[in-house]
Amino acid sequence: MGQSEYLLDVLIFLAAAVIVVPVFQRFRTSPILGYLAAGVIIGPHAFGLIGDTKAAHGLAELGVVFLLFMIGLELSVSRLKTLGSKVFGLGTLQVVITGGAIAVVASALGAGLNTAIIIGGGLALSSTAFVLQLLVERGERPTRFGLTTFSILLLQDIAVVPLLILVTLLGTEGESIVDAFGMAALKGGGAIAVSILFGRYLLRPLFRLIASLNSVEMFVATTLLVILGMGWVMSLAGLSMELGALLAGLLLAETEYRHQIEADIRPFRGILLGLFFMTIGMSIDMVFIYNNLATVLMAVIALMIGKTAIITALCRLTGSPFSTSIRVGFALSQGGEFGFVLFGAAAAVGLTSPDLAQILMAVIALSMVATPLMFIAGKYIANRIKSQATHPKNSIETRQEDVKDHVLIAGFGRVGQTVAKVLSDAGISYVALDLDQTRVARCREKGMSVFYGDANQIHVLQAAGAGQANLAVITLDDPKTTCRVVSALRSEYADLPILVRARDRRRSLELEHVGATAVISEAAESSLQLGSIALKTLEIDEDDALCIIQGYREGDYQRLDDIIQGEGS
Repeated sequence: MGQSEYLLDVLIFLAAAVIVVPVFQRFRTSPILGYLAAGVIIGPHAFGLIGDTKAAHGLAELGVVFLLFMIGLELSVSRLKTLGSKVFGLGTLQVVITGGAIAVVASALGAGLNTAIIIGGGLALSSTAFVLQLLVERGERPTRFGLTTFSILLLQDIAVVPLLILVTLLGTEGESIVDAFGMAALKGGGAIAVSILFGRYLLRPLFRLIASLNSVEMFVATTLLVILGMGWVMSLAGLSMELGALLAGLLLAETEYRHQIEADIRPFRGILLGLFFMTIGMSIDMVFIYNNLATVLMAVIALMIGKTAIITALCRLTGSPFSTSIRVGFALSQGGEFGFVLFGAAAAVGLTSPDLAQILMAVIALSMVATPLMFIAGKYIANRIKSQATHPKNSIETRQEDVKDHVLIAGFGRVGQTVAKVLSDAGISYVALDLDQTRVARCREKGMSVFYGDANQIHVLQAAGAGQANLAVITLDDPKTTCRVVSALRSEYADLPILVRARDRRRSLELEHVGATAVISEAAESSLQLGSIALKTLEIDEDDALCIIQGYREGDYQRLDDIIQGEGS
């Protein structure tokens, strides 16, 4: 392919995404469906604007790699402790029982044993990207329903790695199922052990060194090197790149750099994941699906009813209220994006025929389309059967998350540390961000909840839980950066109280203009503190002194502006 032809393919990809995806978002539909539709339109089975290029597929696979890495970042030890029983208990039961039931049905319909296992494993998975987006949009991520749903999705995402390894092993001639499972477990265990040793002794010192250079480009390059390097090493060992990316995320999840890394990788993940869905769309033959529409629709209905029933029953058996169980079952009834990966890999090694792969991919895509309606139906049914009088405690118990109702502190110098200490003494949790990696390392050794991250990036603030925070405290030194941070927070979170420190009254007015709830002027407050001490030293009555000082504060320091030259508004 010539250079101009390659560039034309890239332009067609970008144009299709820019034109089609916003249309789907305008109708409040997931961009995933937009990317799939764009791929169908430009693919060889529709208008044929672009061929089935290996370069596009290679880049698209990186989208899945980065998605697994982001999932690894979610799997911190503290989060696993909070959700452990649900992740490894309920999540494992869901994958095994749902996958087994689907495999039994597939085998009864004539599929071979190996093929039935892959079909069961692929359709047991739900859409992490789709469901989490709906949970966030509806503000239900921290609820009991959201946490239970997230826990199952988390285990499903972990299960993708052994399933991908299993596809490769089952596709090998003469390989038995028992041998395949044993080899997958052996290789996976060895890879995890080596990765833990690497992360403990090399990864944190490496990031500490790079962060000390204060170079954004080098920090991003190091993150990409770790992700792709671990993926490459795993592929050399006969495992999947996705496993390497997942392990890289796990290793970095407990470091002080996780929020900055998450913000840096998010654009790469979004673009490449969009390309992944477009290449999936290119492989979908709409004519074939139309000719087999009855079969596809029956499979979609059977899949969604079956998964809803199984997941609802499992949630109820593990102690969730019936109303919550119903909602989780409806929310996770669809197929997932990793099903596309599994069935594409299975078709490549001959475990499924191309026609069967087409039908399975169509089932996943159509079940995704129905997901918003399933969310609405599940909530409606749950509300009808839920009795608030019978479960009065649930209003308190349904809100829990490892990072929520906290204070977000941007800047962790002396002022930020003082605020954090006051909050800790009062029993209030906080998450702090700072770009001085030496300071971050020193404070973390003292048990302080501070992370390396650039508060000037809204994605870093979001990764630090700005959406679940009760309050933001901005103690950054640079006035321009402080204004940008306050403006971004106010634009994204209209009701979030934002407290800021400023050097003088002029800066205070600027910060109030861009959305600060309250601003403390360092110059004015320092002057008042000195004045207060002076009055006490001169033995002025303490109540009189407090009244004088408080008068200036209640006037928002305006009276000081009238006195101090050059300090007026």
